Amino acid sequence: MFAGSSPGGRAEYRAAAASLGSELAARGCTVVYGGGRVGLMGVLANAALAGGARVIGVIPEALERLEVAHTGLSELLVTASMHERKARMAELSDAVVALPGGLGTLEELFEILTWNQLGFCAKPFGLLNAAGYFERLLAHLDHAVAERFLRPEHRAMLLCRESASELLDALEHVELPGSAKWIDRT
Repeated sequence: MFAGSSPGGRAEYRAAAASLGSELAARGCTVVYGGGRVGLMGVLANAALAGGARVIGVIPEALERLEVAHTGLSELLVTASMHERKARMAELSDAVVALPGGLGTLEELFEILTWNQLGFCAKPFGLLNAAGYFERLLAHLDHAVAERFLRPEHRAMLLCRESASELLDALEHVELPGSAKWIDRT
């Protein structure tokens, strides 16, 4: 799970994070996320824990030292760097979901999508589009397809739904493309 370390400016963002955490717990999922106690990350973790889910946080030691680590998790893994954090989270996860967030969330989202595109991993990926947060990002990705910088099947790897239950249902049935990244080799 990738999510903002800020709660955002709308109650809908917090409600979506809580709904996702509760839905994951109800489905018996283990939650792997960035390990923070603040923002949407904290809301997600607290809802999952309240529902009885196992929640694993993965946080770089620099952020743990800033006292943003969630101390009530099932397990907290501390890494030496952000790169190690993302690799460890990917290793522990079967699928990836992004909630609204800022630069860190977007960077994590695109790194995992790129790993999928290049064949370094094969993880279903979805956006929980609370209050339409990701609409402009999705429009830009559609533009990248139209301009031949992104294959349609790679754009389609990124599922997007308005509700946690619909998104998790869709992720269970997704088929990842096996085609190469490159559109033209010339």
